[in-house]
Parts: sequence; C-alpha cells; structure tokens
Amino acid sequence: MSDKNNLAEERTNWAEDRTVLANERTFAGWMRTGMASVALALGLRALFGPFEPTWVPKAVASIFILVAVLIFWAAWRNSCRTQKEMNEHATNSQTNRSMTVITGILSAGAIATGILLWYL
Repeated sequence: MSDKNNLAEERTNWAEDRTVLANERTFAGWMRTGMASVALALGLRALFGPFEPTWVPKAVASIFILVAVLIFWAAWRNSCRTQKEMNEHATNSQTNRSMTVITGILSAGAIATGILLWYL
C-alpha cells in the first residue's frame, strides 16, 4: 500500500509543478498582451497623427495605455495569488518579487510612452 501512496503523491507533486509552470506561462502571456496594447496605442497615434483635433487620437491611444497597465497589474495579482496556493517540488519558479519588478517596469514604460504620446 505504501508504494501506491508514494506513486500517487509523486504524480500529485508533478501535477502541481506543471501548474506552477503554467502559471508562469500565463503571466508571460498577459505581459505580452499588455505590450501589444502599448503597441496598438503607438500605432493608432501614428495612423491618426494628422487628425484634428489632435487630442482625439492622443486620448484614444491613452485608453490603450491604461488598458495595458490594468492588464499588467491584473496578471500580477492573479499570478501571485496562484503562486501562493502552490508548492514547488522539482521546479524553481519566478518569485513574487521578480514578477512585481517586471510588472512595475512594464507599467512605468507604458506610462512613459503615454506621456510621450501627448508631447508628440
């Protein structure tokens, strides 16, 4: 009976490790989605640059910058919440601190891009 329990526990540990790694992939996917929103903001601003009044394309681009920041922080919150509930066994995942740093840097970059859009 002990061998069966050990095998079951080992399989459960592997499943939990896969979930930890899937959480990281999901976090990375949401970061890419946020960056795509920033790229869309830049593209809209470039496409509608000569549009009058000039504040209209800037405002639309700013909406996508805001969406990007919201995506970054929602991904961070969900990823950290999931990571707290998981135990690592044979994997080494990103720490909550590293995900916070990544989220902060991408958010700062998105906000700086939004500010620059208003000066163009």
